[in-house]
Amino acid sequence: MEIEEMLENLFKRMEEVPDYEKFFQCIQCGVCGGSCPYSTGTVFTPRRMVLAIRAGIVNEVIESFSHWLCSSCFTCSLRCPSRVPITDAVIPALRELSLLQGNPPEELASALISIARYGNPFKKSPRKRDDWTKEVEFEVPLMAKKKSAEVMFLTGCYGAYHSRCRKITKSLAKIMHMIGTDFAILGNEERCIGDLARLNGEFGLFEELAEKNIRTFSKYSFSKIVTHDAHAYNALIREYTKFGFGKEVLHHTQFLHKNLERLKEMFNSLDYTVTYHDSCYVGRRNGIYEEPREVIRSIPKLKFVEMKRNRENALCCGGGSGIWLDSVIKERVKYRPAESRVKEAFSVGADILVTACPLDVPMFEDALKVTDLEGKLEIMDISELVLNAIEG
Repeated sequence: MEIEEMLENLFKRMEEVPDYEKFFQCIQCGVCGGSCPYSTGTVFTPRRMVLAIRAGIVNEVIESFSHWLCSSCFTCSLRCPSRVPITDAVIPALRELSLLQGNPPEELASALISIARYGNPFKKSPRKRDDWTKEVEFEVPLMAKKKSAEVMFLTGCYGAYHSRCRKITKSLAKIMHMIGTDFAILGNEERCIGDLARLNGEFGLFEELAEKNIRTFSKYSFSKIVTHDAHAYNALIREYTKFGFGKEVLHHTQFLHKNLERLKEMFNSLDYTVTYHDSCYVGRRNGIYEEPREVIRSIPKLKFVEMKRNRENALCCGGGSGIWLDSVIKERVKYRPAESRVKEAFSVGADILVTACPLDVPMFEDALKVTDLEGKLEIMDISELVLNAIEG
C-alpha cells in the first residue's frame, strides 16, 4: 500500500471519531508518552505517532509494531491537554492499517477469526456459553424461555468461557438470585460485544457484532442490562447507541451499589485488609469511582486502604486491547504493568486486591507468580468479595 493511500485510509477512519479535529491541535508536549505504561518499550510513543503521521511516515510506525504495544488504558487521552482522541482514533486507525496490510500479531489474528466464526475469542462453541449455569445450585433463567425479565445479565466472553472469570460470573449470578433480582441470560444467543475488536482496528467485525447483538436484544423484553465486563459496558453505553441501542446499562459495581441497602442486611464481618484497583474502563474511561468503594467500605470490620495510584491515576492491568498481544508485549517490555500493580497492592498492606473487570483477575494472578507474591496476596472481583461477606 502506498503512503498516500495509507494516510487517506488513516484519516478517513479517524474522521469517524468525535473531536477528531483535535488531532491537529497536538502541541507535542509529551504528556501522553510520559503517562503510557508501555512507554519504555515502544519506539513510537503516542506523541511520536502523531508527529510521524503528520510527517507522512506512518509506514515506519506500522513497521515498528509500536501501535500494538497499547492496552487502550485511556490514560494518554485523559491527560492530553489538547484532548487528542489517541485511544479511540489514532491507535485503532493505525491497527486497522496493519490488518489491511495483512500483518497483525498471530494471537490477535486468531482471536479475531474466532470471534467472527464462533462469537468468542476462545474457539468455543456458542452452545457452551452457558455451561457455567450447570455449576450453580439454582436455576439461571434463559431469555429464550422466560421472554421477559427486569435484568438481562450479559456475561461477556471471558465471564462465560475463561475458567477463572467464570467464578466471577457465578458469584454475581448468585448475588442476584439471593437478593431476588428478576434476571435472565441470553445463553447461546449471546455473542462477543466487540469492544476489544473495535479498539484493535477491526471495525467491520465490531459493526457486525453490534448489529447482531441489538437484533437479539430486540427479541426480548427487559428494563436494563447488567454486566461485569467493563469493555462490554463501555461499548454498550458509548458505541451501541450509534446503532440505535438505547436501554439502560449498569456495570456490576453500579448494580451492587444500587442494591447496597439490601446487601448490608446480609453482610457478615470480614477480617481482611483490602485495596481496590480502578479498572481502566470502569474508572478512568467511565468515571465509576465511588460506587465500588462505598460497597467495600460497607462490609463490617473490613479495613480498606488506597494504593498511591488510584482513581483516574490508577495503573492499567495491561489487559484491555492488549489481552491478545501477549507475545508482542513480552518481547518489548521487561516488567508488565500487572506486576507493578500487585507489588503496589502488597506494599500498602493489603491481603486482597479487589478488582471490577474480569480481565484484571487473570492478569493479576499471573503477575503474582512472577513477583513471588503468590500466597501473600489474593485477587478478588468485587462480586466475589460481596458474596464472601454474605456467606461469612
